[in-house]
Amino acid sequence: MDHKFKVRIYYEDTDAGQVVFYANYFKFTERARTELIYEKLKLKHLELKDKFDVIFVVKSLSCKYIAPAKFEDDLLVVTKILEKTPVRLMFEQNIEKANKLIFKSTIELAVVSSKGKITKLPDELLSLI
Repeated sequence: MDHKFKVRIYYEDTDAGQVVFYANYFKFTERARTELIYEKLKLKHLELKDKFDVIFVVKSLSCKYIAPAKFEDDLLVVTKILEKTPVRLMFEQNIEKANKLIFKSTIELAVVSSKGKITKLPDELLSLI
């Protein structure tokens, strides 16, 4: 099932032309992934680190800008889990405006320890994702 996260565009999200600054799309997808993890695992990132020594870091991403978002637009970030293993998660994250696709991305997260070494997500957590 897809995870959906609403975003409203504020003035601070835009450039001088009131168009969303390109890097902010990554902030919106990051927030959506964070909320998905909070909902699925019932844990916050600090709890994951403290209890399991697990941190998610972006390993790679690709994106395509299709149409601009502008000041005061309401957007929807739709996240789909494409693949999950104990050491990585792959997501497709698309952003829609008025039910039309405006941004498309694929993000790969690596699972690392607090020392920055690849580690495994415990089975009980992986099964919740």
